[in-house]
Amino acid sequence: MDPQLDPMKDDLPLMANTSYMLVKHYVLDLDVDFKSKVIEGSIVLFFETGSQYRKTRSTGTECCQSAFDQSPEMRAPEPCHIPVTSVSACSSKMEYNGFAVTGEGEEDTSDENGNHSNSDQASGISGSKDCCDRENHGNKDFVLVLDCCDLSVLKVEEVDVAAVSGIEKFTRSAKPTDVSEEMGSLRNQIVHELVTLPANRWKEQLHYFTHCSQAPGCGELLFTAGPWSLEIRKSGIQTPAAFPHAIRIRYKTTPDGRSVAWTTDQSGKPCVYTMGSPINNRALFPCQEPPIALSTWQASVRAAAGFVVLMSGENSAEPVQLREGILSWYYYVSMPMPASTFTIAVGCWQEVKQQSFTAAVQTNTEFSLPSLQADFRWHEETCGHVDYPCRFQSAAASSQAVIPHRVFSPRCLVERCEERLLRLIPRCLSAAHATLGTHPFSRLDVLIVPSNFSSLGMASPHIIFLSQSVLPGGSHLCGTRLCHEIAHAWFGLAIGARDWTEEWISEGFATFLEDIFWARAQQQLSHNEVQGQQELKALLRWCRLRDEVQNSEEELQVLRPNKESTGELSESGASVVKYGLKAEKIFMQVHYLKGYFLLRSLARTIGEASYLVSLRKFVRKFHGQLVLSQDFLCMLLEDIPKQKKSGLTVESIFQNWLDASGIPKPLLEEVETWKECQLVRQVRGEVTKWIQTNQRVRKSSKKKRKQDEVIFQKLLPDQLVLLLESLLEEKTLCPRTLQCLERTYQLREQDAEVRHRWCELVIKHKYVPGYGDVERFLREDQAMGVYLYGELMVNEDAKQQELARKCFASAREHMDASSAKVVAEMLF
Repeated sequence: MDPQLDPMKDDLPLMANTSYMLVKHYVLDLDVDFKSKVIEGSIVLFFETGSQYRKTRSTGTECCQSAFDQSPEMRAPEPCHIPVTSVSACSSKMEYNGFAVTGEGEEDTSDENGNHSNSDQASGISGSKDCCDRENHGNKDFVLVLDCCDLSVLKVEEVDVAAVSGIEKFTRSAKPTDVSEEMGSLRNQIVHELVTLPANRWKEQLHYFTHCSQAPGCGELLFTAGPWSLEIRKSGIQTPAAFPHAIRIRYKTTPDGRSVAWTTDQSGKPCVYTMGSPINNRALFPCQEPPIALSTWQASVRAAAGFVVLMSGENSAEPVQLREGILSWYYYVSMPMPASTFTIAVGCWQEVKQQSFTAAVQTNTEFSLPSLQADFRWHEETCGHVDYPCRFQSAAASSQAVIPHRVFSPRCLVERCEERLLRLIPRCLSAAHATLGTHPFSRLDVLIVPSNFSSLGMASPHIIFLSQSVLPGGSHLCGTRLCHEIAHAWFGLAIGARDWTEEWISEGFATFLEDIFWARAQQQLSHNEVQGQQELKALLRWCRLRDEVQNSEEELQVLRPNKESTGELSESGASVVKYGLKAEKIFMQVHYLKGYFLLRSLARTIGEASYLVSLRKFVRKFHGQLVLSQDFLCMLLEDIPKQKKSGLTVESIFQNWLDASGIPKPLLEEVETWKECQLVRQVRGEVTKWIQTNQRVRKSSKKKRKQDEVIFQKLLPDQLVLLLESLLEEKTLCPRTLQCLERTYQLREQDAEVRHRWCELVIKHKYVPGYGDVERFLREDQAMGVYLYGELMVNEDAKQQELARKCFASAREHMDASSAKVVAEMLF
């Protein structure tokens, strides 16, 4: 059994032996119980024999040593692959083939399959009767290894897919016999034929997946588990080819499982959602986490009436009443994606209905790309991904600037979402389409998640989670974050990283594109206005990167920590995600920022128009696939041959940007130009006014003479952030100055980025009237508040430390586990 890994120090193991067995489809059948805080039911996995076994088998070499007898080092010897909250690979399903969002087989929701309850009382992850007999079986039997953690597995069994009515069409051999070995071979043949059906038969495929998942079991399988994996074998089966290719696992989650958050929403109603945590979905269902394990899925989820189930699925599910008080929701996807991108949220969400307004979605023609008609010349090309119904091959999908979308939130935030989100989403979607072309996914749900959500947003197929922190203030923070998450549809989901450590492929691209999308979504901006906003943003990000580099471990600043080993797999497919469990890494933005600055530098060198055309070409070529950094860089440099003369090469980019810690040298040359842009100069003038005002206030503190009125200019949100950051460098600001500052800009009503800096000023200068603002921020903006706890403690002020402990005590129960751990270390 593997020893427990220290989540503060160790790498994350991906244990699944995907080289031998590869999951092609999951069917989940689940009940959500808010009283026990448990999700219980079954999952059926449909496999294909993996590439490593097929290769070695052809040479006559046996490579299926039992994982039961391998040491942890043997199981996961290599560094890893791919990011998870945003590493998927594919595109969306087809309204464009004439189908509605529901398909054949959708009515077969597996609701009749009531065998998900289990009388076995399994306290751990396996029962003793199912444990592997190491002594007798040693390395004789093949062992299937799945990624699994914090789950109670009750039963594992082979599924008799041959018993399904009409399944004969998937058999090429004679009628089934009573010989168990031949029956096993027949079942595996059926699964093979089913998972390899061509894309144009996706509805039929989904129909038979549903019925096969409801087929009876035909023999229990032995299983055992370690801290990170579930290991399954069938006595006497020694090769992956002979191992059952359809298995059912009955299991239940644990209330404190690290993949799901049980909490209450802002209206006080219970809810649960997947967190996108470092361990991804392995505490939600047994799965294969390495990115190479691209699969489709379908799920029937039951919950009490009054709850809404949202999920990463192609269809906008409508609930079906099973019995009084219980509703069932059914979702599916037909684009293969990593299991880590599967997302679910169950709560008393309220749909924010579209109003009668017509959203303006025109884009600024000054910045629009060459006509999207240019995309259609690529339709004749064959996509490079595995066969699935692809939107990039549909002219109708290619011209769809705004995909169907819905917004959900807790009841108390509906009005604010109606004011803010509904008008922004069409503009942001249209801006994204104008930049990159075809939307990879056919629809989008946007959910405002509870206040304990640990970031400002998270993108998954067909659904985006947004923090409530993006709603207050004007539209700036909400719009830019929405653009960031929409960008992940292309970079992070439609195109995923083959190595999880190359997060910049997802986050750097999304951060860069966020600015491009938002400039277009605002509409009517001149070229100079766009350039000014982007240079101001670059300066703010530079300051953030500089601070992060100064205050973090060097090893965590490298964008390709595996360097020449990036993307390599172990023989079994198991791997290790370097620094995947370091708690502090969750709060770092180095992959966002250095990735953004690299892409910005390339755009400046090549020219933005040519660069964006190359991005769209990259999307056309690599959608539905997993990539490494060199895939993008090689294509870009080949597209721009003249850059070879300037010495810009893949190797030089690796050396300067991706393989080194610290600030990239090319970036140091750009900083001074940003400081001279008009918006930044305007802020400098306002900072000078405030410093002078503060000096006059200090001199006249005991004199009540009237001060000369100072006229302060109106500032953009990013300018306010820069202003407050500049004032944070002042040693002393008087209470009257801080009071005037807050009133002048109405700081309590600004967005979370601005309010965070205001809270920093309050803490630094011990401005007691602002302590309520700090308390409110720590309660309502948990995605951004962790840093403030440290500030409250470092001043060694009794009132501030008491405030920190009070806020933490009230929030700790529902706080994200990683955040709670980091804050606890600050306070105690």
